[in-house]
Amino acid sequence: MAGLLLVSIGTHSAVLPEDRADIMYHGYDGDGVRIDGPSFLVRKNIADKVSVYGNYYTDQVSGASIDVLSYGSAYTEERNEYSIGADYLYDKTIMSLSYLNSDESDYVSDAVSFDVSHDFFGDLSTLSMGFSYAEDTVGRNGDDSFSEEAEHKRYRIGLTQVITKNILMNVSFETAADQGYLNNPYRQVRFLTGDGTTASSKTELYPNTRNSDAIAVKGMFYLPYRAAIRADYRFYSDSWGIEASNYELRYIHPLKEVAGLTLEAKYRFYDQTQADFYSDLLPFEDATNFYGRDKELSTYTTNMFGIGASYELKHPWLSFFDKTTINAYWDYIQFDYENFRDMTQSNDGSFAIGEEPFFNFDANVLRFYISFWY
Repeated sequence: MAGLLLVSIGTHSAVLPEDRADIMYHGYDGDGVRIDGPSFLVRKNIADKVSVYGNYYTDQVSGASIDVLSYGSAYTEERNEYSIGADYLYDKTIMSLSYLNSDESDYVSDAVSFDVSHDFFGDLSTLSMGFSYAEDTVGRNGDDSFSEEAEHKRYRIGLTQVITKNILMNVSFETAADQGYLNNPYRQVRFLTGDGTTASSKTELYPNTRNSDAIAVKGMFYLPYRAAIRADYRFYSDSWGIEASNYELRYIHPLKEVAGLTLEAKYRFYDQTQADFYSDLLPFEDATNFYGRDKELSTYTTNMFGIGASYELKHPWLSFFDKTTINAYWDYIQFDYENFRDMTQSNDGSFAIGEEPFFNFDANVLRFYISFWY
């Protein structure tokens, strides 16, 4: 168990991942949208020097979020994602290479990633660095003539340090550069017309470049009875004017009374400022050069509460596996928007335009999976 906890914030020694297969169901329900589907992962070591894996992930999207209800109707969609990768171990260095393809009816993305990590100071320190590159093709359902491109680059570096036998720390930094079509082709921004009592809308227009930086600090603190506390902090800022902070506290506790059962509880708080060009309601049509009303660009906060459990199954019919675990995790998330209004309230005449209540909603996230080590 301790080894798994160490891996969760950064590898502390050059060891390849274990042979393993996962079968997972994931589900999300919030803001009128339901997303769910299966995922399958298989990993295998070769000659104790190479570890290869393949992953398939799919989800079905149905329903209508506040953005869709404001200008359209409910819809259904399917996304399929495939990824393959390999890790190569040489002395105290691990080099990793991966490829990912994500395919939707109106969006295709291909990404490659390369990472390298090296242990030093008697395996008490691990330095890691990596680079990712992705190319996207963005379409729009119902408009076969619409096609735009975007590319994304990510550079990252991190240091994991064993402080004492009970304390492990990790510091990481990532910088990113996005270029091309960065809009959502379905989102619209609204603006006042006439005497200011009516409004119209048009497609959002974002800058075609976006640069961002993020720094994260993570700590794992081990307690008696093999329990542990994990604390995370991450700060993000970008060239669009968004700044965000993420705080997370997690407690992990193996039960002595029930062999093989580990419980987990966590809390996360997220706080974000708006993009420079965000506006819930423009005073007139050409008020700014760039404009967007996507709620993810607004000022908002989230509170997340999560619980989970992992149980090691020990039955004769599973004896041909080295270990088998069954795992279930549930997160409850509260979204509170400070300057994004629920415009459906003015569409039906309940409120005047620009005076609608601020939008908020709750979401539930479920992950259930079985893991087999062999």
